[in-house]
Amino acid sequence: VINVAGHRLSTGGMEEVVATHPDVAECAVIGVEDKLKGQVPVGFVVLKAGAAKNPEEIQKEVVGMVRSEIGALACLKDVTVVARLPKTRSGKILRATMRKIADGGEVKVPSTIEDPAVLGEIENALIGIGYPRT
Repeated sequence: VINVAGHRLSTGGMEEVVATHPDVAECAVIGVEDKLKGQVPVGFVVLKAGAAKNPEEIQKEVVGMVRSEIGALACLKDVTVVARLPKTRSGKILRATMRKIADGGEVKVPSTIEDPAVLGEIENALIGIGYPRT
């Protein structure tokens, strides 16, 4: 749950909506610090193999889906396409680590991470959409 401009929103609910997109294999939504709103949601999507649409079109569709299903209050505007998500060996997505990267904080690589190289990929994807914001 994240706090966006005084409203408590479920990132899990947003992930459920994003996951229904036909070209999305898996996704994650995290809350990132924002000076004006407190937190804003940022989405990460991994596309299915052979996705016919280009990533920019899928990003726009995902934002539109969240806006129509949850409402404009959800304000999911930043969505980035990544090759893979950082996971533990047991398959859990490392959302807290992703949040620290997005907020520009010090990141400790968890000992349970499956492949530490994916954190660099996440950092590059976040830089591509303007994070961390200082």
